[in-house]
Amino acid sequence: MRHMKAVAPQVPVILDAKRGDIGSTAEQYAIEAFERYGADAVTLSPFMGFDSVQPYLKYHGKGAFLLCRTSNPGGDDLQNQRLASVEGQPLLYEHVARLAQGPWNLNGQLGLVVGATYPAEIERVRELAPTLPLLIPGVGAQGGDAVATVRAGLRRVGDDTTGPIIVNSSRAILYASAGDDFAQAARREAERTRDLLNAAAQQAEGAP
Repeated sequence: MRHMKAVAPQVPVILDAKRGDIGSTAEQYAIEAFERYGADAVTLSPFMGFDSVQPYLKYHGKGAFLLCRTSNPGGDDLQNQRLASVEGQPLLYEHVARLAQGPWNLNGQLGLVVGATYPAEIERVRELAPTLPLLIPGVGAQGGDAVATVRAGLRRVGDDTTGPIIVNSSRAILYASAGDDFAQAARREAERTRDLLNAAAQQAEGAP
């Protein structure tokens, strides 16, 4: 973290901690994320409700990304369940998106985690949460399509472009090579992925 702040202070650091516990414990985790580590944002599980999220929102200028539609196959077990008790009977991930776009987003600090392996769900989340930043893992080793991801998450609505997207690729870059050239291979893969995403973003932002 000190290295990142020293060499790339303009790049936000997201702590992918996936925290999610009761309020008193969440307060301590928030201290860990924002005071001890100095992260700019953290990923959280919303499963225990708003009081498990609220302590992080006390840190103005910091962000929290709520797990919404994750990239792993097991996400279907809960995230695609329909909520009979909520008006309109939305799927659980749709309900999370509405809460994050609406009543939970007290200070404009929330974003959502949506997996690149489900571009149709990314598009649905974007419809429900048009202004929120989306953190999108799953490009690379998990098989997510970078171009489809950008097209689904970054769209023009009228004269406005939807909220920003942050597309993450980890293993495909970290393990681009097992040889002595691992650092150079990682750089090449990172640059290739960056160029692919930038080209797709220019197309999406220029679309009518």
